[in-house]
Amino acid sequence: MEVVCLNSEPVFDEGEEYELEGDCRTEDYDDESQSKKQPPSPTVGLEFDNFEEAYDFYNLYGKEAGFGIRVSNSWFRSKRKERYRAKLSCSSAGFKKKSEANHPRPETRTGCPAMIVIRLVDSKRWRIVEVELGHNHPVSPEIKRFYKSHKKMVLAAKKAQQPEQVAEVHTIKLYRTAHVDNGCFGNSNEDERESTRNPIDKPKHLELKEGDAHAVYNYFCRMKLTNPNFFYLMDLDDDGRLRNVFWADARSRVAYSYFYDTVAIDSTSLVNKYEIPLISFVGVNHHGQSVLLGCGFIGNETVEYLIWILNAWLSCMLGPLPQVILTDQSKPMKTAVSEVFKGARHCYCMWYIMQRVPEKLGGLKGYESIRRQLNKAVYESLKISDFETSWADMIKLNGLEDNKWLHSLYEERQRWVPVYLKDTFFLGMIPIQENEALSPFFDGYVHKHTSFKEFVDKYDLALQRKHLREAMADLESRKSSLLLKTKCNFELQLSKVYTKDIFNKFQLEVEGMYSCFNTRQVNVNGPIITYVVKERVEVEGNDKEVRNYTILYETTQMDIRCICGLFNLKGYLCRHVLCVLNYNGVEEVPSRYILPRWSKDYKSNYPLNLGSSSVVSSNPVHWYNHLYSRAIQVAEGGAQSQEQYKVALQELGELFNKLGLAEKNSV
Repeated sequence: MEVVCLNSEPVFDEGEEYELEGDCRTEDYDDESQSKKQPPSPTVGLEFDNFEEAYDFYNLYGKEAGFGIRVSNSWFRSKRKERYRAKLSCSSAGFKKKSEANHPRPETRTGCPAMIVIRLVDSKRWRIVEVELGHNHPVSPEIKRFYKSHKKMVLAAKKAQQPEQVAEVHTIKLYRTAHVDNGCFGNSNEDERESTRNPIDKPKHLELKEGDAHAVYNYFCRMKLTNPNFFYLMDLDDDGRLRNVFWADARSRVAYSYFYDTVAIDSTSLVNKYEIPLISFVGVNHHGQSVLLGCGFIGNETVEYLIWILNAWLSCMLGPLPQVILTDQSKPMKTAVSEVFKGARHCYCMWYIMQRVPEKLGGLKGYESIRRQLNKAVYESLKISDFETSWADMIKLNGLEDNKWLHSLYEERQRWVPVYLKDTFFLGMIPIQENEALSPFFDGYVHKHTSFKEFVDKYDLALQRKHLREAMADLESRKSSLLLKTKCNFELQLSKVYTKDIFNKFQLEVEGMYSCFNTRQVNVNGPIITYVVKERVEVEGNDKEVRNYTILYETTQMDIRCICGLFNLKGYLCRHVLCVLNYNGVEEVPSRYILPRWSKDYKSNYPLNLGSSSVVSSNPVHWYNHLYSRAIQVAEGGAQSQEQYKVALQELGELFNKLGLAEKNSV
């Protein structure tokens, strides 16, 4: 079992004073930190190596909260006399038996309900299966009362210290949460990770500052209590230091079920050497907006660590594997992706690469000329031969044969240059024009010196704003009447289907038909007809030039492809294809070229992609996802009119009462 300690040091120290008899006193064990470190609250799912660790955990929690504990019930297997279940209660639980003595001791117990129930699972770990935190009597850490259970801790510490210095030392271990998913840990193999470690390298871990550990852990505990489908996983080195951590909330897990096809792994924080080594998994929703699919912190950018976090991400997601993975250019990431996503197309995000041009080439003589030539080769090449020629000219004219960075880019050109990627489905996640820009998901919330604690504080705010933006886009797509700018039937057709943001992008292609001219047939090979469309395009400055675009049109299956590759790169048809369809008298875009994922009713009309798993299962994540998709239909139907809104609100109120949610939400 992995023991999870959320501190950069393997030991948590506590130094609270007690009013004790005799010589027993306490001192701070760690001189570097004088502040108290509060132990975590008991949470269903926390696991321990043995019964004693579970007892010590709850005892320490009770000490800090101001109450003692005792074992109130134990269950044993009769044949082996092996304990397999226990109830640890507040020392004020129950009541004492009536005494026949002349002067019985006064009753000190109150029947307090506070307790935890722990159970042996898999015959080797103890798991918290039930928790009650409320007491029916006052408790306070300020009350200097000494309980029997706490005396054991002090005596144990006293025995371990030198006679002249009695210090109370507590090692607090935070344990990996057992998740509700079946088989969640099938992808994590400690032996496999060990075999890939370089033996001469020291294990790296997350460098947490004071307050970071508790901020992260408290956030996880809070989310796990309020959101049963919140998932987090931690990785430790042999000394108990935290190396990597991954988490995903319920929204991210549901979003993956819809938008799993193309995923970007954003490692901006690693590339720019931010204080927090953040990795984000990002997809694209039906509005073309970035949507978070999970994130984590990584202690070191090595193959071993990257494989761990990629497997952690996959272990909590339901649905098929991604078809396309986008990352920064990184050898460790390349190796990790090839190991974990064996069937996916791994590409480098061109935006990341082009952002480094000033850094890598800015000091060269004739930089501006080099930059223009590089942009022309990357953005304007319609054929592979065009790119090869332009690149070779740039290298030769500027004497760049020995430039290692450009050489590495050329060696891997098939992973990032658009002309090589026209058969890959990107959904707008790579720029294809020089003036296009992409932003990291947490742009504006994370900077170079953002701490772990600050990020956790900002994380919810960032997600709330992103979710609000998506909700507003949903509302605008359903309610607003989209403005038509032409009399073209393609525009009218897709104004009824696409979300507003996607329609606006497609509308630019419809308008762009008017800059195209001279559509002509140049070849016929059975059912396949080749066309050439000329377009007058703007180049650098205010100049314009005419470019030829070749389109292949297979008439029997209505299969049509343009050399510009816009459909695969962006997810909607280009102006050149629209011109050919119009030339052939086709008045509507063929259904195969209208992606359901761009439709305004996508979430309500299309089932979640849960792979082979049935919704009728014992997995609460499946229940959540299915209910979520149905709830979306209720929300969209209720927002159609004020009358429907009142009906939906009334029915939801009754449902809240039946599920016992009304009281919880009023607190």
